Amino acid sequence: MKKLLCPIFLLVTFFTYAQSNTEVYLGDLSTNNGKTTLTNLRNISKNPGYDNQPSFNGNSEILFARTRHDQTDIAQYSIESGGTSWVNDTPGGGEYSPLKIPGADAISAIRLDTTGLQRLYRYEMKSGTSQPILKDAKVGYHVWYSDTVLVHTILTENRMDLVVSNLKDNTSHTVQKNVGRALHKIPNTDLVSYIAKDETPWQVKSIYPTTGATALLTNLPQGVEDIAWLPDGQILVPFGDLIYTFLPESEGSPATISLSDLGELGTISRMAVSPDGNYLALVAEEHPGKIVQKQVDSYNAGDLDAFVNCYSENVLVAKFPNDTLYVGHERMRSNYNGLSPDNKQYDVEVVKRITIGNKVIDHEKVTNTNGTIVQMQIALYEVSNGTIDSMTFIFDQESPNPETIVQEQLDAYNNRDIESFLETYTDDIELFNFPSQRRSKGKEEMRKGYGGYFESTPDLNCEIKNRMVIKNIVIDEEYITANGNNFSAVAIYEVSNGKIAKVTFLR
Repeated sequence: MKKLLCPIFLLVTFFTYAQSNTEVYLGDLSTNNGKTTLTNLRNISKNPGYDNQPSFNGNSEILFARTRHDQTDIAQYSIESGGTSWVNDTPGGGEYSPLKIPGADAISAIRLDTTGLQRLYRYEMKSGTSQPILKDAKVGYHVWYSDTVLVHTILTENRMDLVVSNLKDNTSHTVQKNVGRALHKIPNTDLVSYIAKDETPWQVKSIYPTTGATALLTNLPQGVEDIAWLPDGQILVPFGDLIYTFLPESEGSPATISLSDLGELGTISRMAVSPDGNYLALVAEEHPGKIVQKQVDSYNAGDLDAFVNCYSENVLVAKFPNDTLYVGHERMRSNYNGLSPDNKQYDVEVVKRITIGNKVIDHEKVTNTNGTIVQMQIALYEVSNGTIDSMTFIFDQESPNPETIVQEQLDAYNNRDIESFLETYTDDIELFNFPSQRRSKGKEEMRKGYGGYFESTPDLNCEIKNRMVIKNIVIDEEYITANGNNFSAVAIYEVSNGKIAKVTFLR
């Protein structure tokens, strides 16, 4: 069950600056034989809280919003020295989205005051003094076309509109309603790109700011909110902890950028490329596995407050696939009310862990204070904005080993043997996207989808990186090769009477 030919992008939209635990990373970019590689990735913020929205000040310095003293100010990182300095210190407000102003020793940034007032300001690099650029406009995001022409978004109702402002003659005009946050000068052109959201799929368009002329460049995969440009005209697209590249005029599938020496990164939300194309700055959340491990450690320490605070306020706790057990912090506190360092009945040990995107699957062993195993269980966590949004359990029961039939279907898949492959499934086999979006039902639908796929994909191969078996369920972390591309997926197989009756995919 591995026919995932292109990434499935998730829809996330922000009209305010969400405060989550994010870090800014810097990596070295190179392209050889058409393959883009990112190496030497290092954390340049190393700071608890919100560190975000990087942009390059030339090729050797990076501006970004950085948390200090319970607010965000503008920091500048030197690639040469590795040091960070502060551009400003604004009491009563925070700065976001800093950009170098062309031809000036100054930067622009969005200031969000504690009163709720949101305006675009100019900050002098030497003194840190500031003054408003557009006094009456609630600017969301911006990019400088020249020292006097600004392309920006205006927050209005429940959307953002694209506006071009000429600061020299004090004029502004709206170009398009309902656009995204990603505004970029397109390298080696006189154009600015933006994401238009008035149609589905969303589109990358260009605008020539001096005339207002716009043009369609390419459609985007569903829900893509951020992009960046390489000097050769390729677009970078983040998805989870991966980055894809493609040319706007290409009809082919996106290629995965080669990431090395990364360690564990969470969801990548922002990117910026240096003008010379040698560096990529990116923003990533805390890795979901670290957040999940934090709640395991808090539980084992008997720290109820720390444990509950690892979850979102409206956390959903369910039994697989989607039977709700309870919702919210209050119910969670009630259920774990006896948890304390002096009154702790159980310990949880993670036997195996699979992480894919924002989802973490733990195979957990629960023991009592005497070390006796009282329960084996699977816990499937969904993480966003630094907390766990949902926790879904699969509890162990006595049942025949389901691994044999799942392995048979894997072998048939790798042999591209459609008849042996289908023989491992029930006649009414159902395929789902987690938790309950049905993709297909029945063997004949599978035959239509997989028959031609097997014939046209000579390098097809699936390698199992991790496997969990519990009850009648097998959970495989799969690494798939198809038509020269590689990607990861998780498949949850449910076995009934010796055949696979249901498969649920996670991406």
